Amino acid sequence: MEQPLYLKAISFASRAHEGQLRKDKRTPYAAHVFRVAMICRDIFGCDDEIVLCTAVLHDTIEDRDVDFDDIESRFGIKVADCVAAMSKNMLLREPAREKDYDERLAKASWRARLVKLADVYDNSLDISKESMRKRMLERCKRALVLTETDADRPFFAQARAAVRAQVDRLDG
Repeated sequence: MEQPLYLKAISFASRAHEGQLRKDKRTPYAAHVFRVAMICRDIFGCDDEIVLCTAVLHDTIEDRDVDFDDIESRFGIKVADCVAAMSKNMLLREPAREKDYDERLAKASWRARLVKLADVYDNSLDISKESMRKRMLERCKRALVLTETDADRPFFAQARAAVRAQVDRLDG
């Protein structure tokens, strides 16, 4: 029996994020990408293999020394396209970068947008400073706007409800 692709993606992400820590300077960064995959599967109810691979790989291009070709050669074009859509173009200045990111995500596969909801959901759980709360609230709201057209797709009702609950918690 061949190993499922998402298990290979977990191993690849573990190696790619080795030594990287979350902003708290204690938590291994890989914990975030694994939680994003678990959120997709256990909270949003989606066990689609491309979604799970995208979830664990979603920060490898943006944050590590990995490129599109690395992802495509190991995990295929669908996963690579989703991971690329989840990767900000760091060659652009901040306002243009965010606009470009939202535009690419809007055109991408629904799978990338579902992972985006899981990403902001997980990040919203890690808010430790009041100063970060406002920024995270804005990101959650942007993700909800970005997925308005997906509201009738499977998994999105649950996903959007979970993120809306986080918005309410952060806004409260």
